[in-house]
Amino acid sequence: MKGSDIYRELVILTDERDRWEESIPFVSSLLSDGSVKIQAKALWLLGEMGLLYPFSVQEAVPVIASFLEREEPLLRERALNALGRIGRGSFGVIGPWWESLLRFASDGEPEVRLAFIWASENIATNTPDVYGDHMDVFAELLTDPDDRVRMEAPEIFRVLGSRRPGFVMPYLEKLESIAGSDVNPVVRIHCLGAVKAAMMSGK
Repeated sequence: MKGSDIYRELVILTDERDRWEESIPFVSSLLSDGSVKIQAKALWLLGEMGLLYPFSVQEAVPVIASFLEREEPLLRERALNALGRIGRGSFGVIGPWWESLLRFASDGEPEVRLAFIWASENIATNTPDVYGDHMDVFAELLTDPDDRVRMEAPEIFRVLGSRRPGFVMPYLEKLESIAGSDVNPVVRIHCLGAVKAAMMSGK
């Protein structure tokens, strides 16, 4: 198939969830395609498939993780997204690569830092304990120069605050300070939401 036909098939497949599990080998094969656009779409779709069928995508996970080393920011972003979704489905499937994800908190591209936070939220939803010793990584992102990153950073504190409030309590003062001072109203609202989640769960 031509590249345009392959991409069109991926778009169609996105909405046909009843075909997802049987289509995992096909989508996985597209990770070796020469088109960044197709690779990126395949990574995204494998992440969504992996949320529902984590063990069915397990063989593709090492290849997905290899995209973390690509120079193209979009591919690093999509690899993080995919590993986050698969890790939400089953942490064990992505466990060997989990700690290596933490370095993307300081990636030079804001889209990649944003994807790191989003992936972490997904993983923390069902496997919060692994983040207990790494909260400083996310605290740094609360003052990121990029608005979108600062808007999303408090959300990992909200996710963890509702599950492991003890992880968030040492950062309440910082969250409250940002909630009262950040120039972005969404950042302020999200920081307040994180504080509320930790306080309500910590009672």
